[in-house]
Amino acid sequence: MIPFLDLRQINAPYSQAIKSAIKRVSESGWYVLGKEVETFENEFAAYCQTTHCVGVANGLEALTLILNAWAFPAKSEVIVASNAYIASVLSITHAGLTPVFVEPDPHTYLLDPLRIEAAITDNTRAILVVHLYGRCCDMEAINKLARRYNLNVLEDAAQAHGATYAGSQLNMPHRKAGNLGDAAGWSFYPTKNLGALGDAGAITTNDGALAERLRALRNYGSGHKYINDYLGFNSRLDEIQAAVLSAKLPALPETNDRRKVLAKRYLTGIRNPDVVLPPADQLELDAWHLFVIQHPRRDELRTYLLEQGIGTDIHYPIPPHHQQAYAAFAHLSLPIAEQLHRNSLSLPLNPALTDHEADFIIETINLMSKRTKV
Repeated sequence: MIPFLDLRQINAPYSQAIKSAIKRVSESGWYVLGKEVETFENEFAAYCQTTHCVGVANGLEALTLILNAWAFPAKSEVIVASNAYIASVLSITHAGLTPVFVEPDPHTYLLDPLRIEAAITDNTRAILVVHLYGRCCDMEAINKLARRYNLNVLEDAAQAHGATYAGSQLNMPHRKAGNLGDAAGWSFYPTKNLGALGDAGAITTNDGALAERLRALRNYGSGHKYINDYLGFNSRLDEIQAAVLSAKLPALPETNDRRKVLAKRYLTGIRNPDVVLPPADQLELDAWHLFVIQHPRRDELRTYLLEQGIGTDIHYPIPPHHQQAYAAFAHLSLPIAEQLHRNSLSLPLNPALTDHEADFIIETINLMSKRTKV
């Protein structure tokens, strides 16, 4: 059996470092907003090439806190991709704002800059870009639009740890996800490229005033003990998770490189004519959090792979506007998102996957096309 993901395998190389980190925190006597959080914040800011990092409880709250910190008028509109995971949309409504769904580019699965401008109204205040599956959105075009209409740009980088963006301008240095807009929200859920041992999140930004406000908002709106300047939240990255993340961060470039090797293996090896592969034009820039294919008979393919001992997953089976939680948006016609959600299938892709296992997955997918023809 090849599982879609085995977190024990993935964390095994860090076992001793994780145990040492937990022991260090346990013996320190300081468990909330201490040196471990401060250390990780500095390390992750440096990794993302930003000036500030604010550790928070999880990815959803990272996005929500940013939108709250910007203090837009109630019901202001935030543009978001129609095929995003529901957490991206929840952050907008949790902040008292209105999501405006824009269809993705069907080839990249990412927010389509050509469709954004038509969705901008007098009430639009921000664009929430989701670097879905580990690939950066077209930030050059999106930032240009944002400047034209005086909009804020919020990156949902929950799947983009280590992803890099290269604009079209010559000699422009590549920039990492988390440093491509006004602020970025991160999740370190255990399945992420950089995963904690539970829920954890962070915010990166180059805006010092915003970072200061966010540090207060995550801690009951308090910048100084018992002095509350804002209607805040309790959303703090805890010391143990910060220590674990610091232990794993140095290996992130290496593990992302392994993901790229596996992605290339899939891209060059899968020859089933019914399978639509993800774009390969940014192989070395993408973080390859997920390897998502499209198939017109997705459920049939998934069942066939499971029969051969191959685990898969679906990211995501139901688009946000068809969820009961967002029944008010059920009337919307968003055919691209609906097709992507109907046809998407995620293949195993993680640092613990072996070349032999990847080759077996490739061979099995290719054999399905021959079996279907027969």
